Amino acid sequence: MLSKKQARAFFLGGTTVTFLIFIGLTIFSFSKEQDQSNYEAITDQVVRGKTLWEKNNCMGCHTLLGEGAYYAPELTKVIDRRGENYIKAVLMNPVPWQPNDRKMVAYGFSEQEADDLIAFFDWIDDIDLNGFDRIVSPLAKDKINN
Repeated sequence: MLSKKQARAFFLGGTTVTFLIFIGLTIFSFSKEQDQSNYEAITDQVVRGKTLWEKNNCMGCHTLLGEGAYYAPELTKVIDRRGENYIKAVLMNPVPWQPNDRKMVAYGFSEQEADDLIAFFDWIDDIDLNGFDRIVSPLAKDKINN
């Protein structure tokens, strides 16, 4: 059993060591070498695409980086899966369409708006996901690919 003095020293020592480890890991995680955000590649076109994404509430149906609704497919790495031409055709389609019995709103984006959204998706695709895109359940893979 520890004496009161020993318990206090143990508590203060453990707290100090833990605090120093926390500060060290915080500094390490904010270092340039650990940055995975791809922020240096943000262009005006990417910003316009993100603005369109938010303005049209795309996250109300789709997920991006695992965040959003599950009604429509996950759009992380969508350019790798579908290609720019397919995405552009979907975005510029003037009539609603129903892939897999799920109705996609016909936004009828202009070519510039479609290019902006594609630039946003391309920027998202270049973020280092630490293997997130490879760790997907079989059920989720079916939903992503449809």
